[in-house]
Amino acid sequence: MIIRISLVLCTFLASWVQITAAMATESSRPLVLGQSAALSGPAQNLGLEMRAGLLAAFSLINDHGGIKGREVVLLSRDDGYEPDIAVRNTRAFIADDQVFALIGAVGTPTAKAVVPIINEARIPFFGPFTGAEILRSPFQPYIINVRASYYEELEKLASYLVDNKKFRRIACFYQNDSYGYDGLRGIEIALAKRGMTLVSQGSYERNTVAVMGALQDIYEDRPEVVVLVGAYAACAEFIKLSKNKVGGNITFCNISFVGTESLREVLGGYGLDVVVSQVVPYPNDSDIELTREYKRAMAKYQHDSVISFTSLEGYIGGKLFGEIARAVEGELTREKFIATMEAVGKFDLGGLILQFGPKDHQGMDAIYLTRIYPAVRRLENGE
Repeated sequence: MIIRISLVLCTFLASWVQITAAMATESSRPLVLGQSAALSGPAQNLGLEMRAGLLAAFSLINDHGGIKGREVVLLSRDDGYEPDIAVRNTRAFIADDQVFALIGAVGTPTAKAVVPIINEARIPFFGPFTGAEILRSPFQPYIINVRASYYEELEKLASYLVDNKKFRRIACFYQNDSYGYDGLRGIEIALAKRGMTLVSQGSYERNTVAVMGALQDIYEDRPEVVVLVGAYAACAEFIKLSKNKVGGNITFCNISFVGTESLREVLGGYGLDVVVSQVVPYPNDSDIELTREYKRAMAKYQHDSVISFTSLEGYIGGKLFGEIARAVEGELTREKFIATMEAVGKFDLGGLILQFGPKDHQGMDAIYLTRIYPAVRRLENGE
């Protein structure tokens, strides 16, 4: 009897040790996230700034104990803003690195290419740097957007240009891919609501600055305004050539993906009065606790990176991820992460509130207008 009791006790103790070891392993194992983004090429600043913002947020989280004791680790791979490389990176993240989620991806064409992989693997695609409609409609449960859509940005720009400024002759310069088409469609919808159509349009190829053909197509019909849907290098080239070769009092408007600080830097003196719509608050707004925290974190952990709308968006995405993960009860799984986000619904990141629901995976809808003047500043309605 004593031997039997001893065997049972030993078996129990062995099982308890295994369970305790498994729990300890789970609680100490890093929480690994994967980012495929442009870290080289004409759009590299967008990826580098998103990465900097994410790293600043995760460094702050880790310095305060991580996610329930687990360190957050970001693995970043360069896709050069090319869909085929993004697909390769995504497959490697899932199969080789076994990441918990994908975060901070950059661009519509790359996102479009990996969405089927995301849905098949049932892995969260969190906070991509794109306002593409394909990530919003139809609803897809594993896609979680932080920012407003391009359609919302272009509606805001149309309201400013047409309703406030009374412009009637509007053209569109766009990238010849899914990103550009999304922006083109967005401004067409916004103008149609006002009984208007584009007077002209012209496109360029992704990862180039070959804009001369678009310049000729657009200015044949003498627009007053050009809405630009592209990356900063090509948009800057188009604006410079327009001012040098065409002249006149033309208004140029960009959407947020352009990368405001990079655009301003490349334009130099040509950037005066260029308008850019934004999907996050002004990074230097000292009235918001979130932006004060962001600047402190960037100064401490990413001091060589610029303070920008793009890195702020990365920081917001990283902080939000941490808030959702901490709210999960019990074991952190992908399904429980998404369910918790939907159930909690409202997340206050320090003066910036994001809201989600069972069929609503877009946290913010706010759009802000800014103007390069020569530094970037807020643009007030009617200005």
